[in-house]
Amino acid sequence: MSVQPQASPSTSTSASSMPDAMVILFFIMVLAAIASHLIPAGSFQLLEPAPVVQGAAKVTGKLDPNSFQFAENSGGGVPLFAEGGGIGFFNYAFEGLVSGNKWGSAVGVVMFILLTGGAFGILMKTGAIHNGILALIRRTQNLQFLFIPLLFLLFSLGGAVFGMGEEAIAFCIILLPLLLALGYDAITTVLVTYVATQIGFATSWMNPFNVAIAQGIAEIPLFSGQELRTGMWALFTLFGLVFTMRYAAKIKANPALSLSYHSDLRQRNQHSAQVVSQYQLLDSVILLAFFAGLGWIIWGVTSCAYYIPEIASQFFTIGIVIGAIAVIGRRMSVNDVADGFKQGAAELLPAAMIVGMAKGMLLLLGGGDPQTPSVLNTLLYYSAQSLQDLPVYLSAWLMLVVQSVINFFVSSGSGQAALTMPLIAPLADLIGLSRQTAVLAFQLGDGLTNCIIPTSAALIGCLGAVRLDWTIWLRFVWRLQLYLFGLASVFMLLAVATHYQ
Repeated sequence: MSVQPQASPSTSTSASSMPDAMVILFFIMVLAAIASHLIPAGSFQLLEPAPVVQGAAKVTGKLDPNSFQFAENSGGGVPLFAEGGGIGFFNYAFEGLVSGNKWGSAVGVVMFILLTGGAFGILMKTGAIHNGILALIRRTQNLQFLFIPLLFLLFSLGGAVFGMGEEAIAFCIILLPLLLALGYDAITTVLVTYVATQIGFATSWMNPFNVAIAQGIAEIPLFSGQELRTGMWALFTLFGLVFTMRYAAKIKANPALSLSYHSDLRQRNQHSAQVVSQYQLLDSVILLAFFAGLGWIIWGVTSCAYYIPEIASQFFTIGIVIGAIAVIGRRMSVNDVADGFKQGAAELLPAAMIVGMAKGMLLLLGGGDPQTPSVLNTLLYYSAQSLQDLPVYLSAWLMLVVQSVINFFVSSGSGQAALTMPLIAPLADLIGLSRQTAVLAFQLGDGLTNCIIPTSAALIGCLGAVRLDWTIWLRFVWRLQLYLFGLASVFMLLAVATHYQ
């Protein structure tokens, strides 16, 4: 959620070589509509009814995997267009967007995304985050033993707390000349900024743009399971930091070992390493208000069981308070606050629409009620049958593999959650895994592969900013990717062993 530099033509081409997520979604809808005509509908019985809970902390009962039966009359599939509020192929967008209620998917999750995006838009427009990072760079650049660790930790926190990703492009431009002057290289720049954000993003305990969306679709309490995720974030961040510092030390000792050595030589002659910070007291006040707001959200979730309506309203309140501080401090006008809110919401509008329209896939397949005959229930049954003879640990690991592969085609975290969680969450019920484990497989598979896939616009943008070709980056990063996937696999097995909830 920041103004991004223009990418070079080659960068833009690389990032757009795959179809847009909405194009992929459309063809998935075509397949879903065809499936509704070819696959008979079925239903399950519940071992335990859904508990009566205020809101949507848990609205699903426990399925009996042995109770599946086909419906006597499947209804013949969905029509091309339905009247009277029915479900037809060309109705999927509207019906998906307006389905559900404020406690979950799709309406509640869509509005959560837009309000949260608007609140962060106000925060980013104040410039406090940008100025704070620049101030840290200026104050620590002469303390080289602290410089890289503090930056890595800061960017990892940014990814974990508010889904920082594309914002790293601007900081690659800012940090590259400084890191080159200190004896490092372009690869170190990308590691400290973008890779750090994606490690934080993938292991976050409270990211509203991947964890919260996936948990909302899976119908489990938002920001639940924080204990394991907090430890996971700390371990992954420590590992990434150690990897980065060892690499940076090697390059500082012998720059010729860098895969980007020749391009770095040219850029050292072109850039100035001066970092200018405009950090003021007002930035401190804004950042204190922001972190106090995050504390309020954590308190609400843990002490009062706040869910989508309350948390979305909390983020909106944080945005209003930060906007008021910026207006009182004469950094922004009230119209600037409104523009920041609109820009933040607009940047997440495609993600919100994908989440809503992806719910249309569920409707085309007959809905998500296990006791009502649907094609989705039949798909779940046969998917569970194919996995039931596998050890539960292997099933969980395969979920991680599948989510990692899907992210190559759908690099949007919220879009991937919308496409996969309606199927993966109930499938987890059938094969004896918790839905929390399914969400964990999603966030690890989605986030960590962002460090390597050429379909990530943020990665391609960062590489373009430091003049680093993706093929060169691939030659370097594949080892790190394997290490991160190995760590992710360990945490998936740990989640199964501890019955992660």
